[in-house]
Parts: sequence; C-alpha cells; structure tokens
Amino acid sequence: MTADLLEIRRIYAEPAAAALPRGKEVLARFPDAQVVEVESHNRIDELYGDETNVNRWVRIKREALVLGVKKTLTARPNGRSADFIAPSTANGCAMACAYCYVPRHKGYSNPITVFANIDKILGYVGRHAARQGTKPEPNECDPRAWVYDIGENSDCSADALISDNVRDLVEQFRWMPNAKASFATKYVNRDLLTWDPQGRTRIRFSLMPTADAKLLDIRTSSIADRIAAINDFVEAGYEVHVNFSPVVVRDGWLADWADLLDSLDAALSAQARAQLAAEVIFLTHNRELHQVNLGWHPKAEELLWRPSMQQVKRSQNGSLNVRYRTGAKGEYVRALVDLIGERTPYCRVRYAF
Repeated sequence: MTADLLEIRRIYAEPAAAALPRGKEVLARFPDAQVVEVESHNRIDELYGDETNVNRWVRIKREALVLGVKKTLTARPNGRSADFIAPSTANGCAMACAYCYVPRHKGYSNPITVFANIDKILGYVGRHAARQGTKPEPNECDPRAWVYDIGENSDCSADALISDNVRDLVEQFRWMPNAKASFATKYVNRDLLTWDPQGRTRIRFSLMPTADAKLLDIRTSSIADRIAAINDFVEAGYEVHVNFSPVVVRDGWLADWADLLDSLDAALSAQARAQLAAEVIFLTHNRELHQVNLGWHPKAEELLWRPSMQQVKRSQNGSLNVRYRTGAKGEYVRALVDLIGERTPYCRVRYAF
C-alpha cells in the first residue's frame, strides 16, 4: 500500500457489496477503517454534491473508499481509443488531476468506488467479446483484436491497490483470443509487472511536460517515473502506448513538448519503440470544474481557463465545456504531430484532436 496515496479510514459500503466475496476481501484489507452502511454507492451526501467538500478535496480522496455493486452492465461502442468501453469495476480516483472530467458527474469529491460484483462483470465481458467473433478488419483501435477500455472512470493502477478486480480482468483477457484490455494511467504500480498479461493488455501511460504535470497532475507518479516504467512493462508482457494528454497551450508549450519527446526517446528500448503508439488529446475544460478548482487549486486555472483562446461547446448532458478555438486548434494539433514525427518518428500517432 502506498501510504502517501491512500490512507483509508472510512469505507461507505452497500450491504450487498459487503456480503460478496470481493467486498469481504476489500474490507479485510482495511481492518482499522470505520465501515458506514449506505443505501447506494452514488448517493452519499457527505461525499457528493456538497460544495463545502472542496476544502477537503484531497483528504477525502486519501481517506474515503466506497464499496458498491455495479447494477447496469453494458459495453458501449467507442471507436477511437477502444472499440468498446467495458462495464467499470471502479469509478473515482485517489489522484486529483485538475482537468479530470470524472468529478463533474458527482460534484465536489470523487474518491474511489470499487464494485464488488466482479464475477458478474467478468462474465458479461467474456460473453460480449465472444459474440463479436473475429474482428473483420483493422481499425485505429487495433489491427486484430477488439479493444475494451477497462478504466474509463478510474485509474486501474491505483484501483489495483485496493482490490484484485483489475488483475482478474487482465488475467481473463490473457485467454481471450479476439480481444484485449486497455487502460490509461498516471500511476506507476509495479505490482502489475508480475501479472503475465501475454500481450493482451495495453497500458497507456499519460505524459505531458514536467512543468505542466507539477501543476496539474496532483498526487500522481512523476513524468520521469512514468517514462522509466515503459521498458519494464513492455518486458513484462504488456503492450505499452502513451497518451499525450491533455495538451495545454501556453507560452513555450511546444519547446517543452520537444524536451519531453527527447526524454522519451532517450529512455526507450528497441523493443518498446517497435510497439509504441500515441494518442494526442488537447485540453477540454468545463465551467463547473473551473468553479470547483478555484476553491482548492486556483493556480491551475491560470493554465486551464483561458477564455481568450477557448470557445464554448455544450455537452450532451447540458454542461458547458471549453476547448481551443477552431482554426487555431488545428494549427496546434499539426504543430505537435509534426514535432512527434521529428523527435520520435517510430511513434505512430493513432489519433490527434
């Protein structure tokens, strides 16, 4: 257990989750934690939707854990990073990246919720992949396998500190001939190196210039540590890609990305280079999250909230998001993609937007 990331003192548990084998295992990992019975994992007044919690944002992430049952099991089509978004085995995060979209759905705090009905989730994913059959043709997700993102609403490397849910999925995909798992991470959990994924799990290490990460990637592994881990994870049998995300445009941004790419190039083994690919995602921010951040980390908003450079886009759920202005953003994207081609020509850009 990494004490600086998690120090669980209170577990909010649905009775049905606490009664399941995985729920019992999680409770046993934290024997000194106070257990609070709750009716629903996503309706906990003292955690969600209370704006006064902004003052305890990081403390709640470190000390609180929620144990629930995942009631709706679906695999949503994606088509960009993955073919499908698998039903989540967790949501929320112990880290506190200032740009993260996940807290928007719950309000002013979002600690890890782990789902105890892992057997149901594993069964659903296995049946769904079997129904797909052989992938008929290559696409940008993968040339042969159906790719399932198993960590859309959490960071699986941190989730693995709490339960064996992620390991169970990695081991299941090991034996699925037509599918592979995928997840993005900002946390180096070297316990994963012993899991023997046999090439059936893709880890995407998120990278950005160190100066940005120190301000925006709160409670995460350093950029240097993430880069240093790539060779080890490739050697351990993972497919390893990188996420250049989010790309934040500011004075000197392109020069700092050049430095990052040079550091990446210097660190990678031939084996890592031969299988490397990247996703490039420029910043999208959110008005509600901007207001939250002003309460606990206003300095981050000096980079993230730039009205003179951004335009508003209303999301499907009615929220107001901002992104770099059309026209200018296209120029930014081309500049970074050209730089990637110059500094790391072996790194295939899977998509950039």
